[in-house]
Amino acid sequence: MAALTGLERVSGGSARPRVWRGAVFLLAAAYFLIPLGASLWYTIYTPATGVSFAAYGELLTAEGFARSLLLSLSLAVATIVLVLLLALPAMLAVRLFAPRLRPLMEVLCTLPLVVPPITFVAGIGTSLRTGTDVLAPTPFWATLIAVQDPAFPVVLVLAYVVLVLPFVYRSLDAGLRTMDVRTLVEAARNLGASWPYVLVRVVVPNLRSALASASFLTLALVLGEYTVASLLGYEPFAVWIVTVAGSKGQLSVAVSILSLLLIWLLLLAVSSAFGKEKNK
Repeated sequence: MAALTGLERVSGGSARPRVWRGAVFLLAAAYFLIPLGASLWYTIYTPATGVSFAAYGELLTAEGFARSLLLSLSLAVATIVLVLLLALPAMLAVRLFAPRLRPLMEVLCTLPLVVPPITFVAGIGTSLRTGTDVLAPTPFWATLIAVQDPAFPVVLVLAYVVLVLPFVYRSLDAGLRTMDVRTLVEAARNLGASWPYVLVRVVVPNLRSALASASFLTLALVLGEYTVASLLGYEPFAVWIVTVAGSKGQLSVAVSILSLLLIWLLLLAVSSAFGKEKNK
């Protein structure tokens, strides 16, 4: 009888966490899905025509849609490549040769979190205007104009690198903490591997999850960033959505839903891929 009572207590105790997990999951699902469902209903229903998917049909022919989306994706790819090329070697160098500088590097990499974007973009705009006047008599004036080309504004890539640096640093730092970097690097170097080979063939494969997290955080930030691009006078995807919202509200919400679903699908695909690699 005592054994039966103990079994009931154990089964009851294990059932309670399941109920709480289910309740939390349902609340989280409602928090995300109810606004998404309301937005979807807004894009397909009007009192005059009823249910219609015309807003989604307009996407392919909407002026500026393809151009702004391609521009944002190009900026995202360039930002991902540049920030990883800057952050990963620097973090490895600090860990291997100057571990005392880690607190300083952490402060510098997380500093953009405390700087408001409006202040950041105001400084960029002032620097560009002043630089144009100061560098006008020099050969660097053409370079300064080139980085502001509306077809591919390199200045936005540089700004996005700064904005996304805290998130990239945290992702890579978490990945580096899970591996013995010094042992792997020393073993590879003792076998005659060069530093580029060590970085590409030894370190990067062990940081795939961290690199994927950093890449998708960067992608999400670039696709959704509005303040810097708008105040500097460029029209990537987020700025185009706000511009279209003034005249075509349903179309802008439809584009936002599709972009959100696209990012979710990419995240699920990467999570599934890395899950299969771990199981192997």
